[in-house]
Amino acid sequence: MKDTLSISKWLIRALQDAGVQHVFGIPGDYALGLFRDLEASSLKLVNTCDEQGAGFAADAYARVRGLGVAAITYGVGGLKLVNSTAQAYAERSPVIVVSGAPGVGEMHGDALLHHKVRDFGTQMRVFREVTAAQCVLDDPTTAPREIARVLAVAKDSQRPVYVEFPRDCVDLPVPPHAATGLEPRPQAEIDSAALNEAVDEAVAMVNAADNPCLLLGVEVHRFGLQDEVVKLIAKSRIRFATTIMGKSVINEELPGFVGVYAGSLSNEMTRSAVEQSDCVISLGAMMTDLNTGIFTADLELSNMVQAQAETLRIRRHHYPGIDLKSFIDAFTDASLRRRPALPASYHAGGAAFTPDGDRSISIERVFECLEARLTEEVAVIADPGDALFGAIDLTIHSRTEFIACAYYASLGFAVPGAIGLQMAQPNWRPLVLVGDGAFQMTGVELTTAARYGLNPIVMVLDNCGYGTERPMLDGEFNDVHGWNISALTDLIQSGRAFDVEDEAAFEQALETALSDRDHIALIHVRLAPDDFSPALKRLTGNLKQRV
Repeated sequence: MKDTLSISKWLIRALQDAGVQHVFGIPGDYALGLFRDLEASSLKLVNTCDEQGAGFAADAYARVRGLGVAAITYGVGGLKLVNSTAQAYAERSPVIVVSGAPGVGEMHGDALLHHKVRDFGTQMRVFREVTAAQCVLDDPTTAPREIARVLAVAKDSQRPVYVEFPRDCVDLPVPPHAATGLEPRPQAEIDSAALNEAVDEAVAMVNAADNPCLLLGVEVHRFGLQDEVVKLIAKSRIRFATTIMGKSVINEELPGFVGVYAGSLSNEMTRSAVEQSDCVISLGAMMTDLNTGIFTADLELSNMVQAQAETLRIRRHHYPGIDLKSFIDAFTDASLRRRPALPASYHAGGAAFTPDGDRSISIERVFECLEARLTEEVAVIADPGDALFGAIDLTIHSRTEFIACAYYASLGFAVPGAIGLQMAQPNWRPLVLVGDGAFQMTGVELTTAARYGLNPIVMVLDNCGYGTERPMLDGEFNDVHGWNISALTDLIQSGRAFDVEDEAAFEQALETALSDRDHIALIHVRLAPDDFSPALKRLTGNLKQRV
C-alpha cells in the first residue's frame, strides 16, 4: 500500500470494496470525525430524521444490495438503533452498525461523560445480544484485521455486526505492516460422505412422490441462491411456493408457482397445493410463527426435506454441517425423476379492476386494484398488519421486489425502508404499504426522501388505530389520534397528496401516482375501523385463542 490511511479511512475503503455506496445515519459529537471522513469519501452519506430510521433504511438496503451501513453516535444514538438491529439479526439482514464512542483518553474511572449509561461498556454489551460479531477500533495495528473479520462474519452469516469507534482513534494512521496477512477466511469443508448420503435420501423421497412441492424461504435470497433454485425448478419440474418472508425470492410469474404458503393465512388453493403434497422440499425457509400462520401449517415431518443455511434435516434425520448451497447444488445435479411440464404460474392471466362508483374503498378492494395496476418497475415494501397480510397474493414481477419484516414485525419499518430500497436499486420505485399507527411512528422520514430526490408512493391504510390487534382484543389502547395525513406534503414542502374514501378516487389517485415519477405520492386511504382482510381475520382468529 503506497498511501498511509487512518483507521477511519481504512474502514471506509473496506466498505467500498464490499460494494457499499450509501451510509445512513445521524451525527453526534462522538462520531463527528467519522462523519467528516464519510462525507469526504465517495460514499453517499444519507442523514435520516431518527436513528431508528437509519437502521431500517440500512436494513432494506442490505436486503437488496447485500450489505447496509448505519452510522451513529454513542449512547443516545446507538441505543436507539438496537430495535432495528435486532430485526436485522432475526431476519438475516447484514447491517454494519458503526458507532462513535468516547475517546480512549476520556474513558477513565467514573468520568460522567454525556450519553454514558452504567459504564463505558454498556453499549457494547447490549449490541452483543443483537449482532453476530463486534469489534472496537482502538488500535491501528489490529484495526484492518478486525474490520476484515467483522465484515466476513456479516457476509458469511447474513447477520448484523457492530463496530465501535473511539473518537480519538479516528485519525490514527494504520502502519504498513498491519495490512499484511488479510487473506479471506477459508471456507469450512463439507463432509462429502454425509452430503452424498443426504442427497441419496432426498432424491429417493422426491422420486417416489407423486406431487412434490418446493417451499422457498428468505435464505435463498440472503445467500444469493436464486439462480441455483431456478435451475433446480427447470430441471426437476417441481411446483414451488414461497413463505411470506421469502415472497418474491424468485419471479412469481415463472411456471409452477402456486402462491405464498403460510398455513391458515394462505388462500385455499395454495394451502391445498402444499399441504396435500406427499414430499415438501423446504429450501431456506425459516419456520416462524408468521411463516406458518401461527403454527397452523399442516406439514408432516416424515414427508419433508428441510435445508437451511447451516443445517439439513430429512424426515427426522439430521445432517449437521451441510449448508444450503452445497445441498441445492448436489440435489440439482442428482438423478431426479423427469416430470411433466409445469403448469402456468398461479399469477398467470392477469387481473382486472373496475371501480364501483362511489362505493367506499375496502382493504380487499385496495389490493384488487393494486393487483391490476402494479408493473415490473414497482417494488413493494410492507409494514406488519394488513399492509403485509393483504399483500400476500399480490403479483410481484421480479425477484426481491417485495420486502417486509415478516418475522420480527417491527412497526414503522416500511417508510424509512423505502429510502434504503430506492438508494440500493434506483431503477425501482417503492410502493409503501403502511398502517396509520405505524405511519405515525416513522412517516416523517418522508422528509429524508424529499431531501435526496426520491419518489416513493406511500399508501397509508388508515383504519383509526392498530387494526391487527382489534380482532384479538380491542380497547381504547388500540386507538390513535387521527392525522390530516395529506397535509404532510405541505409540511415537508414536497410531493403530491391524495385523500381517498371511495373506489373511483382510489383508482384515480393510484394511476396518477404511478404516472408521475417526479414526485413523492402520499395516498391517504380512509378505511372503516372494522375492515380487515380475509388473511388477517384468519390470523387473528388463531391469535385470539392465545390472548
